[in-house]
Amino acid sequence: MGLNSTWDDSTKANRNVPALDGVWSYGYMPIRGMNVGGWLSLEPFITPSFFSGYNTHDNVVDEYTLTDKLGPSKAASTLERHYSSFVTEQTFADIQAAGFDHVRIPFSYWAVTTYSGDPYVPHISWRYLLRGIEWARKYGLRVNLDLHGAPGSQNGWNHSGRQGPINWLNGTNGALNGQRTLDIHDQLSKFFAQPRYKNIVTMYGLVNEPRMTALDKTTLLKWTTTAISLIRANNVSAVLVFGDGFMGLDKWQGQLQSADPLGKLLLDVHQYVIFNVDQIALRHSDKLNFACGGWTAQMLRS
Repeated sequence: MGLNSTWDDSTKANRNVPALDGVWSYGYMPIRGMNVGGWLSLEPFITPSFFSGYNTHDNVVDEYTLTDKLGPSKAASTLERHYSSFVTEQTFADIQAAGFDHVRIPFSYWAVTTYSGDPYVPHISWRYLLRGIEWARKYGLRVNLDLHGAPGSQNGWNHSGRQGPINWLNGTNGALNGQRTLDIHDQLSKFFAQPRYKNIVTMYGLVNEPRMTALDKTTLLKWTTTAISLIRANNVSAVLVFGDGFMGLDKWQGQLQSADPLGKLLLDVHQYVIFNVDQIALRHSDKLNFACGGWTAQMLRS
């Protein structure tokens, strides 16, 4: 998958959107997207079965501790079974059939490389990432690439790969891990700048949910500007996606205004209502009002 010398970008997700080889007017056309979380980057709340068999003493709480516990051989076979079954071609067919036109595919840095001491399974998820992109192409779905786990962990949460301290742009190895992430983007952007991917990888994420409340804002904005310049220099023309960092949208006014020569940046804001008991208890109509009222107001203020 992904290595054939020809490809077909004439497919539409549905009759209301342009084919892959047509122009999507970002900022003007509504995007209806679906996220395939828990596939190439494990998230315990999405795939609890990986973690439920361990007790507190085992301290298996994320992909780092899981793969460390399993060991290289068993971790590789276990995750390959997961990659090959959790999301399949039928998943992408179902996404199209449900009326969606974009799919966000989270993956982590060990799809590209690992470092000394890493227990992560290297490279196998890369094959499935390419496979997923080709399935998306078959069903006319545009792809949002999402680097979900960065070296050192950009937020200290389990879905970054390792729960605990934030060692990305922070701490003793913060600068090293920031540079490692830039090096990964150098590889990724050169690869996805190929003609094969220009029409389908239309959104390119820098790093998922950097926790700016615990990181130095100036350092992160400088890293973001450097990443944008690097990716553009490698001829990626996709919309570049960066996380809001949980600062609140009001604080993004005026930021990064001249960072991208193409002017194609997207502020990624994750509005969850499933981790708050009071929000879960709301009536359906109140949930709609909460989203349409509160979230819209935030976006206008930003």
